[in-house]
Amino acid sequence: MQFIHMADTHLGYRQYGLSQRENDFLNVFNNAINEAINERPDFIIHSGDLFEYSRPPTKALLTAQDGISRLKKQKIPIYAIAGNHDIVMKKNSIPPQILYKDFGLKIISPKNPYFIEKDVFIGGAPYSSSYTSKHLVERLQTIEKVSSDYKKTILVLHQGIDRYMPYEYEIKIGEIPQTFNYCAFGHIHERIVDDFGKGKLAYPGSTEIWRSNEVEGYKKNGKGFYLVDISGDLPEIEKIDIKLPREFLKETIQYIQLQEEIIRINDFIMKLKEKPILNITVTGGNFSRSEVYEIINQTFSNNCLSVRSKYLPDIIDENLDINNIKKDTFNIKRMIKEHLKDFNNEKVSNLATELYKEMSEGNFDKAEDMTKKFYEELNDN
Repeated sequence: MQFIHMADTHLGYRQYGLSQRENDFLNVFNNAINEAINERPDFIIHSGDLFEYSRPPTKALLTAQDGISRLKKQKIPIYAIAGNHDIVMKKNSIPPQILYKDFGLKIISPKNPYFIEKDVFIGGAPYSSSYTSKHLVERLQTIEKVSSDYKKTILVLHQGIDRYMPYEYEIKIGEIPQTFNYCAFGHIHERIVDDFGKGKLAYPGSTEIWRSNEVEGYKKNGKGFYLVDISGDLPEIEKIDIKLPREFLKETIQYIQLQEEIIRINDFIMKLKEKPILNITVTGGNFSRSEVYEIINQTFSNNCLSVRSKYLPDIIDENLDINNIKKDTFNIKRMIKEHLKDFNNEKVSNLATELYKEMSEGNFDKAEDMTKKFYEELNDN
């Protein structure tokens, strides 16, 4: 008995505003479906964030439709939940996954919290924010009771857990039932596999690099999905890697070595088939940011899809005592919470930091939906 566990495909994401990056996410999803069909699993689980937006662009909708239709043709069932990106932040809203119900996609939802596939219990719930985590915990307790009648059980969730996301989690590890053979999670973009209760708890990670801070994890653990065998006492988990369409380069160079390093990086880029994403940080020395910016962009702009640069020159103000500068002086999230401490309301502080995060990334529609959701829940209470 084998199944595939994937998550966080984020179809429709136009990273850095580039149509090429939108196509990259779509192509990686297509390749993942191809690999899944080659593995011939008994079924597939998608643990949320199929789409980047709750109102996906047409190309994303058609790509998902094509992939799900191909699975149906191959008689491979697919089960899915809605992630935080899939959900319209409005009470009783319907995620875009519902469009594929007639194409074979089975949606795990509050109305249909579980399915049985070849004597395997597959239950779970869509994403819940930290504001509604109490309701999620109650829902999990109900699902756990129903699952007790089955030998093989899978829990499907799209949540951040305090063990892996200490500052931005929605649920604590102690609130998750430990009786399931496999906990198929989504939301965290790094690959994680842990012993948990009777079995394993796993995040397959995102299928593409959604943020630049995922590059190190990708180089170490790859991107793709898991092939899970639950025939034995403990699940056996195999990583299936998907080759990404372009390189995502992160370089930190010393200003004193700027010329040599630029030559080295450019030589590597010229050997690539596709234009890469380049994130470059220049540190040390007393230099003009504008001059270094011009050098970097003149060198790389034609050979890279996107060039993003940061500059960290030495501090040259003799009157500034660097020993008195704390590392978290400009920690925006800490400053927001400190400013709102008079409200004595953790939910308000969490909303403010989440709004800052989304708006700083240009996700204004999502920030608006979060605000509406917050006030709807506030009024309900």
